[in-house]
Amino acid sequence: MPIRDLRLAPAAPEDVAGALASLRAEIGIPAMYPAEARAEAQVASLGDLKDFRQDRRDLDFVTIDPPGSMDLDQAVHVTTSGHGYVVRYAIADVASFVSPGGPLDAEVHRRGVTFYGPDTRTPLHPAVLGEGAASLLPDQDRPAVLWTMSLDSSGELTSVAVTRAVVRSRARLTYGEAQTALDSGAAPEPLMLLADVGRLRQARELERGGISLAVPEQEVLRHPDGTFTLELRRTLPIESWNAQISQLTGIAAARLMRDAGVGILRTLPPPEQADVDRLRRTAAALGIDWADDVSYADLLGHVESRRAAHAAFLSEATTLFRGAGYLAFGVPGPGGGARVPVPADARHAAVGAEYAHVTAPLRRLADRYATEICLAQSAGRDVPAWVLAALPGLPATMHAASARAAAFERACVDIVEAALLASKVGRRFEGVVVDASDPGPDGVQRGEVMLREPAVRARVEGSPLPLGERVKVTLSAASVAERRVLFTLP
Repeated sequence: MPIRDLRLAPAAPEDVAGALASLRAEIGIPAMYPAEARAEAQVASLGDLKDFRQDRRDLDFVTIDPPGSMDLDQAVHVTTSGHGYVVRYAIADVASFVSPGGPLDAEVHRRGVTFYGPDTRTPLHPAVLGEGAASLLPDQDRPAVLWTMSLDSSGELTSVAVTRAVVRSRARLTYGEAQTALDSGAAPEPLMLLADVGRLRQARELERGGISLAVPEQEVLRHPDGTFTLELRRTLPIESWNAQISQLTGIAAARLMRDAGVGILRTLPPPEQADVDRLRRTAAALGIDWADDVSYADLLGHVESRRAAHAAFLSEATTLFRGAGYLAFGVPGPGGGARVPVPADARHAAVGAEYAHVTAPLRRLADRYATEICLAQSAGRDVPAWVLAALPGLPATMHAASARAAAFERACVDIVEAALLASKVGRRFEGVVVDASDPGPDGVQRGEVMLREPAVRARVEGSPLPLGERVKVTLSAASVAERRVLFTLP
């Protein structure tokens, strides 16, 4: 889909900055770290690596992240084993820098996650740690939690070990750089093997009934002159393969925690049959052939996001995966009651397996706790008391933080969309209807339209709203202050 580089008027960035500041205050995103937390982080950043760790600076780890990333949680190295593959995944060892119960720990619990905005981000940890001493920056010795996972020739996990180590990343690659190296044949062997493992894991995911949706992302870009643009960004193959390594680690973590009898899982219930039936009706309306004997996962292999009707289907398909949460088990229940039993099955429906968050501790609080459980289980020792004490309240903390982050990111896009379009009320735009409700009491349908250009997805009202079809809609409202954009059809 071609995207025009549509920028804000010179005065508009000030309006956007004010709206974003108001939004942060409204949602309750902390502006600064308390002085005690900053001081603790500064002292922690000066620590050494003298504690007992494996020395794995011999491995040529690399990080693969979006351009400009400094909070580097993961570094990867893949090799062959003669019978399959060995994946080594180094994860930032945040617990080595944050003292349980201290001022920094309290502030990190208050935040829960990193909040991403178009003008700046509000990190979970102070920059001296998150972009410095704890980040797996290239050519720096760093403490890490090293996951060593053996896979057979089909990509199936056969064993896992977790330990603390010292690592040294050799390169900080962007997704584009990694993909270019692979496409040109110039990639080093570990990167080529990562792609091989990624493909195998995608096949295993399909067998499990897992789902990975390649929905183009709506991305807000801020330019050096202070202006903003919106673009649709389609993921590169390397992003999906790299994500499979993270998913593999999360599956391995869930198995370790189940064996330990204590843990915190990331869960997602399967979709309700009524929602699947609704999606089948949507597919029929869009002209997508979905045979009764074809599973949802198999169908996705034949859906192409570059086709308008298919893009509308993928957008609608995301509604099947709602209700993600965290489940702590093996710990006392609310009010100190009976221990929460190990669940019989707590699968993540999109992963198609039990799964845990352990690969982004710089940006997500829960990962630090899950990682410590896995380290203890792998070493055959007891889970630290500070971990057990925090687990019962952690799901509620993460739920609140995740909800704030989602609301913030959606509202940020609304603000930028309104600013881009504020001077164009009354104009007509080409787009595709990607969501449509049943008519209301007033006979009007309400849904969403994805414009051809700029990359705006916003509310639309009209009757009828032809789902998946190209339409011309009129911009009837665009307010930065109200964070509102509305189109009408006809």
